[in-house]
Amino acid sequence: MNVSVNDTPFCYTINNPPFNYTHPIASAYYPFIFMTLGLTSNLIALVVLVKSFRTTQSRSRSSFLIFLGGLVVTDFMGLLVTGCIVGTFHVTHFNWRTLDPHCHFCNFMGMTMVFYGLCPLLLGATMAVERFIGITMPFVRSFSKKRGRTIYIVLSVWTFAGSIALLPVLGVGSFHLQKPGSWCFINISPEGTDMVFSLIFSLTGLTCITVSFLLNTVSLVTLIRVCCGHDRKQRRRDYEIEMMVQLILIMVIASICWCPLLIIIAQTVLSGAKLQAKNLLLGLRFATGNQILDPWVYILFRRAVLKRLYPRFDWSRGSFMSRYPSISDTVRRLTRSSLGNALSSSETGEVREITETNQQP
Repeated sequence: MNVSVNDTPFCYTINNPPFNYTHPIASAYYPFIFMTLGLTSNLIALVVLVKSFRTTQSRSRSSFLIFLGGLVVTDFMGLLVTGCIVGTFHVTHFNWRTLDPHCHFCNFMGMTMVFYGLCPLLLGATMAVERFIGITMPFVRSFSKKRGRTIYIVLSVWTFAGSIALLPVLGVGSFHLQKPGSWCFINISPEGTDMVFSLIFSLTGLTCITVSFLLNTVSLVTLIRVCCGHDRKQRRRDYEIEMMVQLILIMVIASICWCPLLIIIAQTVLSGAKLQAKNLLLGLRFATGNQILDPWVYILFRRAVLKRLYPRFDWSRGSFMSRYPSISDTVRRLTRSSLGNALSSSETGEVREITETNQQP
């Protein structure tokens, strides 16, 4: 591990412990509340996903559930690993230089923060690509519906995120202890490889959010056109709509939670301004909210839940749009001029999955 001239380990050269722990930003309540809520939420979501996966017969839906399962597992492990470290620090106030004189533990936490931070964004973009192909290019997707391929894609996403997290080990960027002394993260600096690594992390996250937004918008417009077509009885897309709604909510949550931190990092390294510890920690807490809110998207926004909330609503007569012809015709007119080719291929290619939608729980 690199050591500075005054024998201070490199990861402590910017913020050298111990710190003053009386500052409001050092409150121990935040990490404990976030970790408890997040772990509980993700455990509930994992149980629900496993039950749904066992009973589903739709190949497109099972693939989507695998992606959601990967997202839930990632969020759970991220909260567990980082929460245990931060929680232990707030309980014991251990001295990082005494416990970790060679920065190995600090580097591990930094890699963990980067890995579990990028994974949800990468998985969200991957799910957007999968839904885009499934809705607009069903003939292409019909050759890639096997569960094994979906699992391989999830593993590839984890590998890619892990490769980025390992860049400081190869000399690109570095990890440093951050105030209030409870966590290690990338050194957000406009100098040298630290700038390169900071931009890689920030731009990768922002690119994932942008890709998700663009592809989900196209998929949503195409799906609305399919649901609002003339032959409504043959196009029952309740589960396609359910998956699309869940994916859009995941994208919205990720955008709200992650954009502040990603923008702070990019703005700091590009402008050369001094990084404010309070702003960085606030951005981190926003990002942590993503891991807490993600599982509730699937827990709450499912047909089974909506049936219980609205038992008088007849869920057996097809899609929502088919029950309201005036809304259907209006939306169809608004979207008629766009995505014509995508509509024709989607209508033809997905017909084989229509009959199984009402058999799902």
